[in-house]
Amino acid sequence: MSRLRRIATSVLVVAGLTLSGCSSASTPSASSGSATGSTRGGSGPGSAGTPPSGDAAAAPVLQPLPAAVPADLQSYYQQRLVWSSCDNGFQCATMKVPLDYSDPAAGDITLGLSRSQAAGHGYKRLGSLLINPGGPGGSAVQYAEYAAQTYPAPVRDAYDIVGLDPRGVGRSTPVSCLSNQQMDAFTAVDTTPTSTAQVDALVAADKSFAEGCEKLSGKLLAHVSTVDAARDMDVARALLGDAKLNYLGKSYGTFLGATYAGLFPSRVGHMVLDGAMNPSLTAFQLDSQQAGGFETAFNAFARDCVTHSGCPLGRADAEADNRLDTLFTSLNAKPLPTGQSRNLDEALGMTGVIAAMYDQEQWPQLRAALSQAEQGNGAGLLALSDQYYERDPSGQYSNLMYANAAVDCLDLPTAAADPKQVEQQLPTYEAASPQFGASLAWSGLTCAYWPVKATGTPHTIPAGGAAPILVVGTTRDPATPYAWAQALAAQLDSGTLLTYNGDGHTAYARGSSCIDSAVNTYLLTGRPPAKNTICQ
Repeated sequence: MSRLRRIATSVLVVAGLTLSGCSSASTPSASSGSATGSTRGGSGPGSAGTPPSGDAAAAPVLQPLPAAVPADLQSYYQQRLVWSSCDNGFQCATMKVPLDYSDPAAGDITLGLSRSQAAGHGYKRLGSLLINPGGPGGSAVQYAEYAAQTYPAPVRDAYDIVGLDPRGVGRSTPVSCLSNQQMDAFTAVDTTPTSTAQVDALVAADKSFAEGCEKLSGKLLAHVSTVDAARDMDVARALLGDAKLNYLGKSYGTFLGATYAGLFPSRVGHMVLDGAMNPSLTAFQLDSQQAGGFETAFNAFARDCVTHSGCPLGRADAEADNRLDTLFTSLNAKPLPTGQSRNLDEALGMTGVIAAMYDQEQWPQLRAALSQAEQGNGAGLLALSDQYYERDPSGQYSNLMYANAAVDCLDLPTAAADPKQVEQQLPTYEAASPQFGASLAWSGLTCAYWPVKATGTPHTIPAGGAAPILVVGTTRDPATPYAWAQALAAQLDSGTLLTYNGDGHTAYARGSSCIDSAVNTYLLTGRPPAKNTICQ
């Protein structure tokens, strides 16, 4: 099946929701949007409950760094940004940061920024709003160009919208691993092996991937952790002239933002963490629970699909799993032509379905692609798969997947050390997601062969002393299950949870006037919404 990784990014998401409405009530229970299993029934607000959050009580606490800037870092905080016109009306600049914060004399790396300056229009300028779309590996520079056109006008009037590509990503000394042709082959590797030969092929592909990253980016790989990226954001904050960091992170960007808050709590300004991750979970817990999130999203898609004539999954949602299994089995036996040199096999078909789970606005496209596949044409599912991997029509990949692996493998020990451990974990994954669990389980082997040992471990982030932080969670989020938002909001001493009872990955600036109003008010005034606010 697909070469899935724990992608948690809003890069895949486009604006377009039309739901609105807001209420203040009890928070949804963990079961209403959790990633630990699902049914075809509805998912809505219920009584408050304790979210599954791993062994958070036993996890160590992320400790803040000293408030004073160390002497050997002063030169980085005192450099000057030189802005120039770029990218159709934006301004771009570069900045230097140390490759290794523990040894600044070891050399520097260059990071790229872009900004759209505040429009004004009657609003007081509040400084810069750094934004991050997630991943890890999503480009904040590219996302800033999207946000500067689609974020609500009051926020764009008050803030400079700034994208800083994290180290290893996009314009910031990017990690590189494979050629485009090698990446085409890697994405097609079977990650649901049923024979020794298939397991060996998967292991060989993971080892080749890791070796390619070491060959092309070896010096960088030990220095692309989320902690490193959060420290870079503090340098950017100072260079932008802001006493405190105003930040909006989506998906993995919530982990980056929360890490910043844990390291620099006194420098937190207005911080929104939308589609939250739970830093107290292990890689195995994150991957298996995310599998459940995708299952929840697929169930919602199936319920919607059968209400449309010609649904390729049948006339009743109970048929959906069997119909999709049949399609994937046929793709494994006989890949479909796509009108390109690549055929659609089971791996690419699975990825195409996964890509559409991030945003219900893509459900019509997925219905059409599945119908097209039934007619013997795999072009629609291949297009969705290419979107997931950020492969453009010329065959060029972004470095999303390379940076994703590099950061993940440094932030946490591997989910599984060898194939035997994957086999032991399979029941957990498959219980969480009959459709996607096995693929995510086997994809967890990537970090087992990584050339650099993980430096991070599961931990909690209280960020004591930070200003109010707004955490946003969506009850049927496929990539960052709702329980993670509950857990992060509970960990943060100043966290407030805002709930969107709906579908899709992340909630702000995606069509809900209730969510947008609450987040806008917070960003403009610093006042979070009332406790237990739920947007419908």
